[in-house]
Amino acid sequence: MQERGGAGRAPRVVPALTVVSHPMPRRVGARLLLDAVAAGRTVALSRNAPDFVAPGGSLGLPLSDPFISRKPLEWKPAPDGGVRLVVPEDGTHVALAGVPLQGEHDFGPRALAEGVALELAGRVVVLLHAVELDGEGAADTLGMVGESTGLRKLRRHIERVADLDVSVLIRGETGTGKELVAQAIHQRGPRRAGRFLSVNLGAIPKELAAAELFGAHKGAYSGATRDREGFFRAAHGGTLFLDEVGEAPPEVQVMLLRVLETGELYPVGASSPVTVDVRLIAATDAHLEEQIRDGRFKAPLLHRLAGYDLRVPPLRERREDIGRLFFHFAREELAALGDAARLDTEDPHAEPWLPASLASRLVRAAWPGNIRQLRNLTRQLVIGSRGQARLQSDSQLDEALGAPDPVVPVVAAVKAPEAREPAVPRRKPSQVTEVELLAALRESAWDLKAAADALGIPRPSVYDLIDKSPNLRTAGDLGADEITRCFEAYGGDLDAMVRALEVSKRALGRRLKELGLVAKT
Repeated sequence: MQERGGAGRAPRVVPALTVVSHPMPRRVGARLLLDAVAAGRTVALSRNAPDFVAPGGSLGLPLSDPFISRKPLEWKPAPDGGVRLVVPEDGTHVALAGVPLQGEHDFGPRALAEGVALELAGRVVVLLHAVELDGEGAADTLGMVGESTGLRKLRRHIERVADLDVSVLIRGETGTGKELVAQAIHQRGPRRAGRFLSVNLGAIPKELAAAELFGAHKGAYSGATRDREGFFRAAHGGTLFLDEVGEAPPEVQVMLLRVLETGELYPVGASSPVTVDVRLIAATDAHLEEQIRDGRFKAPLLHRLAGYDLRVPPLRERREDIGRLFFHFAREELAALGDAARLDTEDPHAEPWLPASLASRLVRAAWPGNIRQLRNLTRQLVIGSRGQARLQSDSQLDEALGAPDPVVPVVAAVKAPEAREPAVPRRKPSQVTEVELLAALRESAWDLKAAADALGIPRPSVYDLIDKSPNLRTAGDLGADEITRCFEAYGGDLDAMVRALEVSKRALGRRLKELGLVAKT
């Protein structure tokens, strides 16, 4: 999912509020853009205004909960580019992670990038977060629930590659929905009338992997009592999805490379090749580049598999989608129990089926198992609460919903100017998400040392994270034409160029000198 090229401006980022939980479940996912705050104005939020718009909709509705005060909460610009929340003493009760908020509280850019769950009147949960205005709102959801920035980007990349007969490599953590992405590519491609076969290489014994994939002749090995067709020939004319491709044994990697290069394979025990016509989509949660360095994966195979490279965002980068995903899975589980009507209430005075405190914990959870873990937990909650008016947690779920380790102070009461935020704790670079990295770089004006200090990681690790990210680039990735056009567009203003190109100021300055361009600093 490479987006390194192009001279277009970066999408505009504005704060937003997304409904995570509401007594009327159909309201979940509705969103209020705080673009007025980004423009320097104040937004007043009360029971009756402003309108929250449902995903894909054009008309909105206010929160309309009778327990939310008519006296508004105020959202204002904060000095650091974030958002300031003003909670009046006699207005709506607001809580953050169960802690009541009063007065003025600032949420900085990194807090917005991470997402902040706020409980209103103990009934409605909204997520304060950042949104990229990037032509959102595609009509086709491709079977994927959510409208987060990462998911919208993923849909666009699927649409770009689906009708092309090229191999695709899908990267993402376990449980993020890589097979769903592969199915979407198949269904919108020229082979949609053919078969879609899914194979998990991690579940096939290594000694049988070649026969399972490429077929085998009777007697080719001990136990081969009949000819075996193999998955490649079974998928002829369609799509073969290889999950956990990083688990492929070395001899299978060689055979995969041959199929991709020639369209021919040799069944185990055969002396003549068989021609196959298959679109290959592979997926992995492993770092294949590291496996190449360790000699466990072949670089030519990676280059062949990654005809187009997609990244599926983890759930922690899609927190605004968690409410919609939860209710989507809950409705499926309730339908199986014959109780789907439970989520159709239109009574604004109704007690929320999903308690606000529990909804807030869902949003704050770390979700190492991603969407698969959320689905399993939803099933556990629904079944475990049968016969109850509201969902009930238990000790097992309490352990799963433990709040993620604090990364940055997400909220600070407005204090005297001399007050300082606590230092960011030291972290492992692997704990830094791409969203956090980008927010820290932008907040520090692409000063890599300042970004590293803000994230609590060594400066060299910032270089590594940028290099591994498919959506970030270095000054060395920029072409001379792009740099020259940007130089002319901004009159040589180096700071403006850094903001537009989103690369290190020091490195960009060196590139300008190499091109004989004199920047204004």
